[in-house]
Amino acid sequence: MADFELMDVTLVSDEFGRRTIPLDEEEDEAVALPAGAVIGTVLTFRTDEAIDGLKFDEERSRDGNVIATFTHVLGGFRAGGPYEIQLPAERLPVGPANCGTYEATGRFVDADGRELARETYRFQIVPQPPRDVPQAPS
Repeated sequence: MADFELMDVTLVSDEFGRRTIPLDEEEDEAVALPAGAVIGTVLTFRTDEAIDGLKFDEERSRDGNVIATFTHVLGGFRAGGPYEIQLPAERLPVGPANCGTYEATGRFVDADGRELARETYRFQIVPQPPRDVPQAPS
């Protein structure tokens, strides 16, 4: 099996800039994200061997129930790195019913179905602060 190392997971958005997800930490504090924000996930990894058919599978759950699964086909990679891949951006849900804590688990899987790395983190969707609305001149 290839020696594979997930080096960094970063969430990026015009709303809040860059937030790095702590990897391999005992503390499991949820990362706060504003409802309705458009976010992208950046994955940084390296590999000691060539990998064919690399996929990144993601599962999101809330209160123990799986609410979404995604598969991102990343392709083949030569030995080396670090490689930095940005996944397609997505808009977080809005509304009070969607606010709360979620758990995301990502797995890197090769063409033979072998799991090369796994990372789980928690995020919390929080209401956006009200925006200043310009007042009409009186």
